[in-house]
Amino acid sequence: MEQTTLLTVEYLSCGYGKTEVIHDLALQVKAGERLCILGPNGCGKTTLLRALAGVLDWTGRVETDGVLLNELSPKQRAKKIALMSQFSQASFDYTVYEAVMLGRYAHQTGFLFSAETEADRAAVEEALRLADAWELREQPVTKLSGGQLQRVFLARVFAQNPQIILLDEPANHLDLRSQAELIESLQNWTAEGERCVLGVFHDISLALSFADTALLLEQGRALAHGPVEELDVSLLDGLYGMNVRSYMERMYERWMVR
Repeated sequence: MEQTTLLTVEYLSCGYGKTEVIHDLALQVKAGERLCILGPNGCGKTTLLRALAGVLDWTGRVETDGVLLNELSPKQRAKKIALMSQFSQASFDYTVYEAVMLGRYAHQTGFLFSAETEADRAAVEEALRLADAWELREQPVTKLSGGQLQRVFLARVFAQNPQIILLDEPANHLDLRSQAELIESLQNWTAEGERCVLGVFHDISLALSFADTALLLEQGRALAHGPVEELDVSLLDGLYGMNVRSYMERMYERWMVR
């Protein structure tokens, strides 16, 4: 059975002021897909996510599950797409539970918290458990470590219950075990229903362990896009200006010693 296409991008261009960063990008992402976006600093990875999330203006055509993105209201868009940014901060002294409940705003009709429904509470508990943050639910977010806070923001994205999650460096501040748990949580989330994830990573090994497809960006243009197992790793050498395979082998050669 052919998978549903959840995101279609055609001729997408965007940037900052008069500086265009992304140039005529075309992309499709299907249900169940986990796409990693790779490229050096300044190639447009975060810019692309911000455009898809509606944070930046863009030209072209973006369709989510058969609906044009620019025809959706902010609440309708929030039910389709959620962005977890690397620059997320805890500015207010909410409890973890309250912070994650903010992710339900698109599903509520009244004021936040006073309009909570049983469905909202169930969604928040499920999200906290999936992000391994349930035990933190009564803690003030301003007292959390960076790694704990990252799990809370992930839970808030899960609680939003979008079809598409955009992740900008989601493993920032996470130790090795937490990174593995994050990847597992995202894989489990994507496997349920009509969902997909697009993630920006600097750690190539982590990205390729997370993803089943990859998009290589070079100066705002798609250098390559396709299944991870078919990725021509020699393209990474030109993209990063170094012998990536050799570097990775040197990094991990100690694990081969018995």
